[in-house]
Amino acid sequence: MPSKNYRVDRLAQEIQKDVDEILLKRVRDPRVQNVTITGVDVTGDLQQATIYYSILSDLASDAEKAQAGLDKATGLIRSELGARLNIFKTPEIKFVRDPSVAYGSRIDQLINDLHKKEK
Repeated sequence: MPSKNYRVDRLAQEIQKDVDEILLKRVRDPRVQNVTITGVDVTGDLQQATIYYSILSDLASDAEKAQAGLDKATGLIRSELGARLNIFKTPEIKFVRDPSVAYGSRIDQLINDLHKKEK
């Protein structure tokens, strides 16, 4: 019998792939055009999914707009997921900006600054 974690991981991968596609093809909101889905965490009971995303901009206003666009599209995205996923109950979904992307960008910036000072 496969472990429960395998099922959770498989569902998380499926949600990530589907949400990426839904954002690209179904959501017409310009605020979510530059959103990239970076990962999905699904609870063990498959009732909730946290969808992590990143945007290319570092501006706080762009981050707020993207979050507002995703929040507005959550109902559409969840109903699309319900039609695509082969599970009894579609999990509740919540979008959270992925902090690791901004952290990585900051590290890159600091390294670049160090290299400039050396020259």
